[in-house]
Amino acid sequence: MPDVLGKFSEEIKGKKAMFLLVIATTDVSLIPGITIAGATEELTHFTPPADAEFLILGKCKVINAIPVTPSGLPTPAVISRASLSLLKINALVVDAGSKIKPKIPYVDLGGEPGRDIRKGSLKREVAERIVERGTILGEELSNDYELLIIGESIPAGTTTAMATLVGLGYDAMDKVSSASPDNPKPLKRKIVEEALRELPSDLMGRLSKLSDPMLLGVAGISLGFKGKVLLAGGTQMVAASAVIKELGREKLKDVGIGTTRWIVEDKSSDIIDLARQTGVKLSFVNLDFSRSRFDGLRAYERGFVKEGVGAGGLSLFATLQGISEERILSKVEEIYENLLKEAK
Repeated sequence: MPDVLGKFSEEIKGKKAMFLLVIATTDVSLIPGITIAGATEELTHFTPPADAEFLILGKCKVINAIPVTPSGLPTPAVISRASLSLLKINALVVDAGSKIKPKIPYVDLGGEPGRDIRKGSLKREVAERIVERGTILGEELSNDYELLIIGESIPAGTTTAMATLVGLGYDAMDKVSSASPDNPKPLKRKIVEEALRELPSDLMGRLSKLSDPMLLGVAGISLGFKGKVLLAGGTQMVAASAVIKELGREKLKDVGIGTTRWIVEDKSSDIIDLARQTGVKLSFVNLDFSRSRFDGLRAYERGFVKEGVGAGGLSLFATLQGISEERILSKVEEIYENLLKEAK
């Protein structure tokens, strides 16, 4: 069964759904060694808009390449695009605060890129605006959909997620995941401990200092939406759940996280404990890339990438609609093969 905590898959099966990709950047991604979600630290700021463009167009415009890790592993957007094409549901890109803007239509929440959390991520009024406008967007989408599937793209987002969770009182230190098999825990811990110094006592003050724009955007949209919300992602989405809980406790009963088996089985993090602490429902999709024809995809089984761009939640929802994991893998391979041909 896909459900680990609660039975959210039963609650969302067959519902009329839309997918939102919330993008943002944080200057935490410029810290050397913190993330592999970009070929260099500077290029991490191009990853969210490139992911968004690839998801919608099948190619990138802000950079003349596909978003890859330094070792050339493909963005999880290949899984998201494959799942979307099989599901045939609408998708929308939402900019909560990305330094580089995608060259496709998107909804702007009036946010700003997150700064280094050790100095303070966002101005309070910006944080409040992101939540407020996100809530309005969620309310509007309630008129046409029963389910929102919300994904994210923000390099170094697990570090800001850990800071947010610890800042809200959760036992989350060293429990968030990484796009690398070598989770840089000591570096993350050092950054978070520094960011937690001189923490404001009020909720919005804490969120402004520690959270990234994506977390606030996802929380706002979820609070405004009247139906069910599937947060498509890993440990970052637990932090989004914690923010939702703080800002509107009642909403959490309609929220669940959909992630990949790679996150649930990740020995360097603990999404099950984090979800249990926050009280959010958790489900996963049992994708298996070990039999893939491509080494770049088989690398997912070795602990690389694992999740992102809504990959887990979208492929989970696809399986709930009767689409097999094998069919998803076949579509992922088809998309990835085309990418490899274009890259030559």
